[in-house]
Amino acid sequence: MTEEKVTLKGSGLTIEQVAKVAREKAEVEITSEAMDRIVAGRNLVFEMAESDVPVYGFTRGVGLNKDRQVVARYYQDYNRNLILSHCVAVKPEASEENVRAILLARLNTLLVGCTGIQPAIVTMYKDFLNHEIHPVIPERGSIGEADITCLSHIGLAMIGEGEVFYKGERMLAAEALRRAGLEPIVLGPKDGLAIVSSNALAAGEGALLLKDIADLIDTADILYALSLEGFKGNVSPLNEAAYKVRPLPGQAYSAKKVREYLKGSYLWLPGVNDTLQDPLSFRGSCHVHGSVRDALEFVLRFMDYQLNTSDDNPCVLVDEKVMFPCSNYEVTSLAIGFEMLGLALSHLSRNACFRTIKLSSPKFTGLSRFLTPADTSVIAYGTIQKTFTSLDAEVRHLSNPVTVDYYSLAGEIEDHASNMPIVVQKTAKIVDNICYILGMEAMHAAQAIDLRKATRLGKGTKAAYDVVREEIPFLEKDRNLTVDIQKAYEIIKSGKLLDAVKKAMTE
Repeated sequence: MTEEKVTLKGSGLTIEQVAKVAREKAEVEITSEAMDRIVAGRNLVFEMAESDVPVYGFTRGVGLNKDRQVVARYYQDYNRNLILSHCVAVKPEASEENVRAILLARLNTLLVGCTGIQPAIVTMYKDFLNHEIHPVIPERGSIGEADITCLSHIGLAMIGEGEVFYKGERMLAAEALRRAGLEPIVLGPKDGLAIVSSNALAAGEGALLLKDIADLIDTADILYALSLEGFKGNVSPLNEAAYKVRPLPGQAYSAKKVREYLKGSYLWLPGVNDTLQDPLSFRGSCHVHGSVRDALEFVLRFMDYQLNTSDDNPCVLVDEKVMFPCSNYEVTSLAIGFEMLGLALSHLSRNACFRTIKLSSPKFTGLSRFLTPADTSVIAYGTIQKTFTSLDAEVRHLSNPVTVDYYSLAGEIEDHASNMPIVVQKTAKIVDNICYILGMEAMHAAQAIDLRKATRLGKGTKAAYDVVREEIPFLEKDRNLTVDIQKAYEIIKSGKLLDAVKKAMTE
C-alpha cells in the first residue's frame, strides 16, 4: 500500500489518482467541506420527507413504479428491497482493482453534494477502500443508464449481506465488517437509489482503462521506433517540418517522441536508407498513433466530467431547497468516445500487424525470410503471423459499435440506453489483445536488429531492446514461441518496457 493519501472533495479527481487508489491501494480522505455538503443534503431530505412533495426514488418508487407511494415508516424496508431487487447482474466478477476504482468513482460523485445520501454511507465508501473491503460485483447486466444492476452489490455489502473480499480473502460481508470493526448500514430515505443509481462501474473501469491506453500509445511509439531500426526504415516521415505544415496534435506529438527515442540511431546517418518511401505501415505510424491520441483527448475530457460531477437522479440542490427528476445519468457522449477509441485502436493494431509482417519479408528488409538465422534449418517466425493476425481479427470485431443496441424497458418508459459498461469492457479487451500484438512486434524488431548487426541504436530504442533481450534471447534455434509471446506480452502489459525507456530518456 502506498503511503500517500488521495484527498477527495467532489472535484479534481484524475485518472492517475484513480489508478493510485485502485492499483497501489492508496488510502483516501474526505475534506470537511465535502462532508458538510453531504450533511446539508441529508438535512434537506428529511425536510422534504415531512412534506407532501412527490419525489422519484424517495417518496415514490422507481422505474415504472414511480406512481407507488413510499411512506416514512417503510423507508428502511423499501430501500433494502430496492437494493435486493436490483441485484441481478451476472459474472464475470469485477477484479479487486476495478472494484476499488468503482468505489472511488462513486464516492467522489457523492461528494458533489447533489444526492441527499446519509453521511454514514459516504463514510462507508471510504472505509471500504481504506480497510480493503471489496464487494463482489458481477460486471454484466448494466445497460449504461446508471449501473444499477451491478452497483446494488455494493449496497448489499454495506447492509451486511452478500460477499466481499477482505484483504484478499473472500468471505461474507457481515464477517468482513465485524473484522474491520464496522457496523452495517441502516438504510433510510433515498439511500437505496443513491447507492445503485450512478455510472460508477463504467466510470471506474473506464478511468483505469484510459490510463492503460495512454501508456499503450506511448509503448506503440517506442516499438514503432524499434521496428524502424530493425527494418532500416526511412526517417523522412519524422521530419518536424511536415507536422508544422499540417499541425494535427496527436500525430505531431507521436513524431516528436519517436524522434527522441531514435536520438543517436544509425538511421540518421547519411545514405543509410536507399528507398524513397517505405510501406504505409511504417511511413504513417505516427499519424495512426496520433489518431488514437486525439480520440483519447476527447474521452479524457468527458471522463473528467463523469468523475467530478453528479450523475444522480433525482438531483438535490441544497441552496434552492429542491429535489427534482433529471437525466444526469446519461453518458452517451462518454460511451461514443470509448467507441471511437476502439476504432482508433483497431487502426493501431492492424498497422502493428502489417509492420511485423513486413519485418519478416526479405523483399522489404533485405534480411532472411521470417528472420531466420539459418534458412535451411531454422523456421523461426514462419508461423507466428497466424497468432497476431488472429488477435487483430478479434480487435476488429470488438471495434464494432454496441452503444446503439438497446431495448425499451420498464414498461417502455426507459427507452434509451448507452451500454457504456459493455463498451468499456470490450475496449479493455482490445487493449489486452494489442499488448500481445505489440509484444510480438517487439520480438521481430529485436531479431531483425540482431540479424542486421545494428549496434548503434537510439537512446530510447536501446533501452527497449535491452528489456526485450533480458526476457527473450535471440532466436538461434526453433523453440516454443508461446513462452516467448507470453514474456513479450508481460513486459508490455506490466509497463516494464515503457518504464525502462522513460528512465533512459531522463538520464
